[in-house]
Amino acid sequence: MNSRLWRGYMAIVSGSNAAELAAALAEEMEWEHHPLEVRRFPDSEGYVRVPQESIEAIRSEPVVIVATTFPDSGIVEALLMLESIHDVRRGDMSNLKGEGEQSLADAGPGIFLAVPYFGYSRQDKRFQRGEVVSAKLLARLLTRRCDGMIVLDLHAPAVLEDLEVPVEFVSSMPEIAIHLQNTVRPDFVLSPDKGAIERASHVANAIGCNFSYLEKTRIDAHTIEHKAKDLDVDGAIVAIVDDMISTGGTICKASDALRRQGAKAVHAACTHGLFTGGAITRLSNHVDGVHATDSLPNPRSVVSGAPAIARGVNSLIERVL
Repeated sequence: MNSRLWRGYMAIVSGSNAAELAAALAEEMEWEHHPLEVRRFPDSEGYVRVPQESIEAIRSEPVVIVATTFPDSGIVEALLMLESIHDVRRGDMSNLKGEGEQSLADAGPGIFLAVPYFGYSRQDKRFQRGEVVSAKLLARLLTRRCDGMIVLDLHAPAVLEDLEVPVEFVSSMPEIAIHLQNTVRPDFVLSPDKGAIERASHVANAIGCNFSYLEKTRIDAHTIEHKAKDLDVDGAIVAIVDDMISTGGTICKASDALRRQGAKAVHAACTHGLFTGGAITRLSNHVDGVHATDSLPNPRSVVSGAPAIARGVNSLIERVL
């Protein structure tokens, strides 16, 4: 790569499921956003094409593909985008009719994948014989056609160790901390379990308040109970912080326990707002506010994931280019 590229211009491309975040990333880094042509056939199969007007930019500059691998259709779309960008950069421009230029010089490496939300991230271990470690499989598929990957607030980063390309793990917790400080001003930060204490401690330290975690007890093979320890939260505003909120059940139970210990307000904050199975309604009955990033489209998106992804892109450039 020449020295101009080392200083940072790249093309940002996206499909259908992360276009707004890709545009925000392009604005954050003062780069150009190139939406790909993405659609679905009547039988639901996906279609991806690099528009003619974007080919020159994609071949002349390194490329960041922004793709969320959720739901499953997002995985297929990400794979198709990776393949299309790979072919364009490699110079494989052939088509069935034989019209136009059939081949161009290979543009070389420079394809990076930014994943705001990594689907299957919680399937990161094999608990029974015959199970698939789905997160590992997905990572191998995604990195087959890229030179590096950026992942935002991955549930268990260890699952992506030993891949053939470098991976940058980034977090939106700094931005979440700023948002909470400006809007909620919490006196205490709580992690839903000990495994997520690093995220909660980062937010608490940035705000300048105390933090702790819920004690997790397995009742049986299918049931885990989370209990708030005796905490000094009497009269306090508490923020429960995690990487993702799915059904919201744990948050609701934690909030009830905190209120019994005297908390005057409880807020929930996360990077990934899945909010499945009526979670928003459920949470509204137990917490005073829900705060999430735009890693996934959701009704509680109040923090941009673009700054965190930008940090990962810059770090990856330093390592690879």
